[in-house]
Amino acid sequence: MKRRILAILMAFVLISIASCSMSQNEDTKTPAVSPTPTTIATDPTSQQVAFDLFTDDLFKEKVQNDSITLNYSLAKPETYGITNYTPTFGHYSVSSMEESLADDAAALKKLETFEYDQLTRDQQITYDILKELYTDESRFKDFLLYDEVLSSTTGLQAQLPVLLAEYTITDKQDLVDYIMLLTKTDSYFKEICEFEKQKSNAGLFMSDTCADNVIDQCKQFIKEPEKNLLISIFDEKVSKLSLSDEEKAELTAQNKDAVLTHVIPAYQLIIDTLASLKGTGKNTGGLCNFKDGKAYYSLILKNQTGSSKTPDEAKEALQSLLYSSVRKMQSLVGKDPDLLKKAQDVTYRLTEPRKIIDFLKDAIKKDFPEVENVSCQIKYVHPSLEEHMSPAFYLTPQLDCYTKNCIYINRCEKYDLSDIFTTLAHEGYPGHLYQNVYYASTNPSLIRNIIDFGGYSEGWATYVEMYSYDLAGLDSKVAEVLRCNNEAILCIYGLSDIGVNYSGWTQKDLAAFLSSVGIDNEEAAPHMYQAVIDEPCNYLKYVLGYAEIKELKDFASENLGKKFNLKDFHQFLLTIGPSQFDLLHKYLAQWVKEQRY
Repeated sequence: MKRRILAILMAFVLISIASCSMSQNEDTKTPAVSPTPTTIATDPTSQQVAFDLFTDDLFKEKVQNDSITLNYSLAKPETYGITNYTPTFGHYSVSSMEESLADDAAALKKLETFEYDQLTRDQQITYDILKELYTDESRFKDFLLYDEVLSSTTGLQAQLPVLLAEYTITDKQDLVDYIMLLTKTDSYFKEICEFEKQKSNAGLFMSDTCADNVIDQCKQFIKEPEKNLLISIFDEKVSKLSLSDEEKAELTAQNKDAVLTHVIPAYQLIIDTLASLKGTGKNTGGLCNFKDGKAYYSLILKNQTGSSKTPDEAKEALQSLLYSSVRKMQSLVGKDPDLLKKAQDVTYRLTEPRKIIDFLKDAIKKDFPEVENVSCQIKYVHPSLEEHMSPAFYLTPQLDCYTKNCIYINRCEKYDLSDIFTTLAHEGYPGHLYQNVYYASTNPSLIRNIIDFGGYSEGWATYVEMYSYDLAGLDSKVAEVLRCNNEAILCIYGLSDIGVNYSGWTQKDLAAFLSSVGIDNEEAAPHMYQAVIDEPCNYLKYVLGYAEIKELKDFASENLGKKFNLKDFHQFLLTIGPSQFDLLHKYLAQWVKEQRY
């Protein structure tokens, strides 16, 4: 279900302006955002220039918070006036979160000095997004210890190896900086372990099962130190540069030493710390079982999905979508009982990833706007990471080098890659890759490039994944059954998340719910129960984001009637870019009004 690495990339690569991310540079703190004048000029042009300076300064501040963010965001930082930076992971602590919230509050105060009506439409959109984002983030001030950076799928320990393996290297200095960054892994992980101890003292530590999952993952990554991914991949990095054999040998030795004396011990520290804290977790159920847990869940629901729906409203929306999907399947199968068997035994016309990407790139042109031709490299997950990684994921490229894209495929035996067609639609065209390239090609404000909303990104990718069934060369009724089935499964996961984390369902309650929707597999309830406890709201990014986009589409279709054009609707969503859904509804209403005339 969890399709890609993007969730954590939003914390590290496309760092949203949030309190729970890699934070202040540990060696050189960037200057605060340039203050705007106390008295704002009334000239619209002056306002617009000042606003761009404000958001560009904000971008520079945020993008330098840590080296992972900087490296994944910019190929040439110097082009943006960023020349003095030191390799760092930043900090992970309550104090750094509080500092981040204070910075955001100061930025919000400056934002509100601008005359909204004198800004351009694009600037007004940025203003709306930032104001709502900062306001929402401020509500986390009483919940900082509720944050969890270690989890089985989107956790730091799971994501960092891939992020480091894909760290962009263009010259010798990049190699030196990269090795220096590796040497700081253990000090950064030490902060995380201290944070986990604070969580434990506050009665907020994870369950033993969650701890065991993270421990097992860390053990898998370091079980063969001399063959570690970060050692083997370094030879490839060095080979691409014009260096002498002596330089290559020296750098390779330094990298190996950094991995063995800093990275491996850092992962061992996570193992030892979590093992020592096992048994201190007071809650083996959902978030609502913590003090004020329901309030916290409501906050992360908005934060993770970008939807303004309350948990109860989200539940109602997903129930409606679930029942609609089930009714469609029942109607189709009622007319043709063989459809179920055909859907179970479906064979996709294309199964080779490269051919699928190339096919989809051309096949979507009817209903999606043109996008420039870019490269897409297919890579495969390292064996040491296969067990805990998704079937496939897309790595967002640097914003000044967005034409070079990469999709990872996981060849783990537990995944059936024969039906990867729709997954690659989700990750590639017209999914994450396409959406990212299209938006980047519109040359948005710099700050918009590093603000992400999981519901928009994953909702879009899920929406087009459903669309892709019609491109897969399947019988149309079989495609509809598969699409409805996928919708239903997503809704079941989403409703389970809300039930466990907000309504307080026990595993027995969850099993009863699953049975009511026809899932009687004894292993389903324990597996799903643990999944939604381990990473609350993760599935909701996909399914609630998808439901919100369907609502937007239905609104446009109903209000435009015969004037509704699917390609134009897609262009509207892609051009607006990542945003909160209440703002998308606002902008859509304006767009619909324009389309009528």
